[in-house]
Amino acid sequence: MKRILLLLLLQLCALPALCWGFYGHRQINYHAVFLLPPEMLLLYKVHIEWLSNHSTDPDMRRYAVKEEAPKHFIDIDHYGTYPYSDLPRNWKSAVNKFSEDSLLAHGIVPWQVERMLFRLTSAFKCKDLMLILKYSAEIGHYIGDAHVPLHASSNHNGQLTGQKGIHAFWESRVPELLGPKGYNFLIGKAAYIAAPLTYIWERVLESAAAADTVLSVEKSLSLETDDDLKYGFEERNGKLIRQYSAYFTQKYDQALQGMAERRMRLAIFSVASFWYTAWVNAGQPDLRSLADRKLSESEQKSFDTLIINRNDHPMMIGRAEE
Repeated sequence: MKRILLLLLLQLCALPALCWGFYGHRQINYHAVFLLPPEMLLLYKVHIEWLSNHSTDPDMRRYAVKEEAPKHFIDIDHYGTYPYSDLPRNWKSAVNKFSEDSLLAHGIVPWQVERMLFRLTSAFKCKDLMLILKYSAEIGHYIGDAHVPLHASSNHNGQLTGQKGIHAFWESRVPELLGPKGYNFLIGKAAYIAAPLTYIWERVLESAAAADTVLSVEKSLSLETDDDLKYGFEERNGKLIRQYSAYFTQKYDQALQGMAERRMRLAIFSVASFWYTAWVNAGQPDLRSLADRKLSESEQKSFDTLIINRNDHPMMIGRAEE
């Protein structure tokens, strides 16, 4: 199993970023913990590093299980024009109109968030520490993805406009370079979400509306910036790689008026609020007994297999939760 995980990590290092990147997802889950009420904080604070480190498990699974990929995005522009009213927000209605195969081909991230909320709520009801941690970490990942503009666009890597590589630029390069220098993650408190599916669809629509700006601003800046200013070379994993320069990254972020930071802040609030909503919907169970114990060595090892959960098939949405 260790060899499998090592191979997955090497694959992730070799392939372009497909989401917030390790930095972004880990920061989102980490800072979401501090928005929780004391009754939840006492458990989540104990496992804050675990929740942060395992925020990337769905991406690791993405390269091992083909059914994983649709859960991370939605090519919503496939369904017409904003606000894409032709696409039913309810899963069953969407299946009846477009079929499961079509929905899976174009991504299902909002429904995956809904599904994970159901699972996390059930884990709280059972007071199952392992599953509370697993589903908390993983719903954080999918919620984070829903807040990324290019995860709601069929032109997800600028491949249709000659901007290949912009995906990793916006989602990894910008926050990794600028986040440690001053992103503000002091946000407030989590809130109960009365209509979770409606809420996540609103975030997806925001992402979709921002996608054109992400692309057009980069295109405009590239036309007026020489390549020697746009790119630079940095050492990563022992290799010298061509990368968007710090100068161009800062210029791009300024032109977007800090969009990446705003979306990350909202993702943090959303993750904490979904965690809180699951706990409230479960009846607000007392978590003190769980906070007093640590995962055993065997439980820790079991997460090696939970990373690759072959029963976690996207086509089960709307069935197991019924």
